[in-house]
Amino acid sequence: MKQLQFGFTLIEVMITVVIVGILASIAYPNYTQFVAKGARGDGLAGVMHVANLQEQYYLDHRSFATDMTKLGLNADPWIVENTYYKVDTTLSGDDYTVTATAVGVQATRDTACATISLTSTGAKSPSECWK
Repeated sequence: MKQLQFGFTLIEVMITVVIVGILASIAYPNYTQFVAKGARGDGLAGVMHVANLQEQYYLDHRSFATDMTKLGLNADPWIVENTYYKVDTTLSGDDYTVTATAVGVQATRDTACATISLTSTGAKSPSECWK
């Protein structure tokens, strides 16, 4: 008479572990890239927000703000809510440049877009980060 067998053999468990390991090694880099791109969106939104505040300040005062506190923000440089980017503005003559610089873990996982900028003329750099 045949004895009933319950459970898995060691070979079956090892094959499952190998398959899960392969899937995880493929999925994790894609996941971290997805998270970095999402945080980059917050940085872009911060840059656009500060640029809009600069334009409004110009309409009200006929000059651009020299620091972020004049725009009504709580710090200079301003840290975006999720703390992945700090945003600052600089003046050059009659033009301004708003720059977002990645901080913390975002600086290491999204090195291509560690610094994002927008000028008063609409120039965006690096261009691949704005897509």
